[in-house]
Amino acid sequence: MTPVSSDTTEISRERQGWSRADRKHLLIWVVVGFAVPAPLMFVIEKVVRPGGPTITVQSEFTTKAIAAFFVLLATWIVSRLERRPLDDYGIPPRQVFGRRFWEGTVWGFAMLSAVMFVLHLWSYYRIDSVAVNGRAAVWYGAGWASVFLAVAFGEEFAFRGYWLFLMSKSLRFWPSAVILSGVFVLAHVPNHGENALGLLQVFAAGLLFCFTVRRTGNLWFAVGFHAAWDWAQTFFYGTADSGLVGAGRLLNSRLQGPNWLSGGLVGPEGSVAAVFVLVLCAILVHFRFPRVNYADRPV
Repeated sequence: MTPVSSDTTEISRERQGWSRADRKHLLIWVVVGFAVPAPLMFVIEKVVRPGGPTITVQSEFTTKAIAAFFVLLATWIVSRLERRPLDDYGIPPRQVFGRRFWEGTVWGFAMLSAVMFVLHLWSYYRIDSVAVNGRAAVWYGAGWASVFLAVAFGEEFAFRGYWLFLMSKSLRFWPSAVILSGVFVLAHVPNHGENALGLLQVFAAGLLFCFTVRRTGNLWFAVGFHAAWDWAQTFFYGTADSGLVGAGRLLNSRLQGPNWLSGGLVGPEGSVAAVFVLVLCAILVHFRFPRVNYADRPV
């Protein structure tokens, strides 16, 4: 009978589940990335955020920037503990704000615009007037861009960075992507005015972002897409985003008609049109990036 080497046994154990070191590092990541900033963010939200469904640049930037900072810090700490470059988690620092990021912003704005175009054709989206112009438009546009850049960094690092890498080591890529997209949905449940179709869109968006990571090999396309999609909703088209309406939007607009078609109070993400556009987007991504660049089971 041929003896099994210790190296082979260790590889087999890693493929069956997380090692003790993996579990320890995940705990550190969760504590630093989420538990440590949670009390501070809770206090700031109670003090700064206005009541109701309206949000402002000032109320959102502070909490979103704190969330992004701590999840980035947690990811960096774990990368040092594991002696891995951030590239292994799909986060190559040298490519931040590079070609993939900017291409992602174009796709994100274009896809949300496609949703709005469909709603306009169906007479479910109407523009009433321009809300801000001149210097105010530039200021609010830049302000909301900074908010949603922080949102995109925080959420993509949280759900499609280290955690996706760690789960894929054991479960493979797509089972991990499905699970984390489900967790992504749970994170959106408390949002003001969220509904079932809106949460379905969140799940579809999570899978789409995972797909872009799989094909591009890193997070930057997804970060750009995510930031531009949210910016287009809240600022450019002046609609609700997961039930929250931004003060200082470019357009005064309204969604009207059946909620499952118009999105209603949730915003365009609550429309069935958004889900179909994301499916179309996935098909286009398949042709744009035909090769797989992220391992099914990272090592």
